[in-house]
Amino acid sequence: MAEGQNNIHHNPAVVDIGEVEVIAPNFKRRLSGVTSTIIQLIPVQRALGYKVAALGPGLPDTIPHIRFRDLLSLRRPPRGKKNRVWHARRNVEMLPAIIMRDVLRMPLTIVFTSASQRRHTGWTKWLISKMDAVVATSGRTATYLNVPNTVVMHGIDTERFSPAKDKAAARTALGLDPKQKFVGCFGRVRHQKGTDLFVDTMIALLPTRPDWTAIIAGRATGPHVDYEKQLMEKAANAGLADRILFVGEHTNINDWYRTLDLFVAPQRWEGFGLTPLEAMATAVPVVATDVGAFPELIVTGNDETGTIVLADLEAMTAASADFMDDDARRQKAGTRALQHVTTNFRIEHEIRRLGAVYESAASP
Repeated sequence: MAEGQNNIHHNPAVVDIGEVEVIAPNFKRRLSGVTSTIIQLIPVQRALGYKVAALGPGLPDTIPHIRFRDLLSLRRPPRGKKNRVWHARRNVEMLPAIIMRDVLRMPLTIVFTSASQRRHTGWTKWLISKMDAVVATSGRTATYLNVPNTVVMHGIDTERFSPAKDKAAARTALGLDPKQKFVGCFGRVRHQKGTDLFVDTMIALLPTRPDWTAIIAGRATGPHVDYEKQLMEKAANAGLADRILFVGEHTNINDWYRTLDLFVAPQRWEGFGLTPLEAMATAVPVVATDVGAFPELIVTGNDETGTIVLADLEAMTAASADFMDDDARRQKAGTRALQHVTTNFRIEHEIRRLGAVYESAASP
């Protein structure tokens, strides 16, 4: 048995390059939104019949992947196809694909997904101009692109993120008071994410709303650890240490969503932002700032699933108070939110739309 075959046999996550039709490179070790996207997409893509594999560091060993030495085999297309798709999401992933396609003459079709909501540098514009197809993760992102593109918004796993059958039991299971109402802010703890804005909002609202407790779930890393400590001290100084809970990072974050009555996304900047979708899929209405894709995810007005506000304390406090003080409004918005996400933002929808982009770009 050949060495490569032996490795594949002993590590089922290593995929035979001859069977791979789409490569998803991840050339960054640090966990990021791009890395999370790849981790979430590939297992579902493969379950739906798409022959996709990852390439690069920083991914769980269980994610189907190819090895760097398998790139030597890209001179041959996958079985039954004229080209293999290389789906890049960063500059560092576009450049080697251009070299392989245009210099080494490998049969590659290069697709790039952009989530950026800022003007691209001249270097990035040049790289994007060499792509066979470009995907934008939102309409707002598309406005920063100077080439034809297709908007494919992210989706989520609506089986993992789903409402609690018994909210009181869900709270008890996590050690929370089942009689309290909970407002949450989930994600990395840092200034960019607006965690301080959420804390200040809760300091303004909770003293007059004794039936509410706030939950902050997420990780603070590096220089942001001191930022988190300062926020904890601020909550304690306001006499709210037991009602503004910093619970850290959890792999079962879906269970924490099920405890909530309201979700707040206070970001000052965001590329896309999945947390509002995760909350809405759990039948929780959302107050979110006007950043990232949030205005394209949340329905406002008569059929509201939440509301969009400026990233300032006065606006956030007023919008949160309106929801916290109106049980009927929260219930209606949560019901609409669940329907909205399951209809429009299932991860399967994202995968099929990406599949159509792959097929169109790779067609002669």
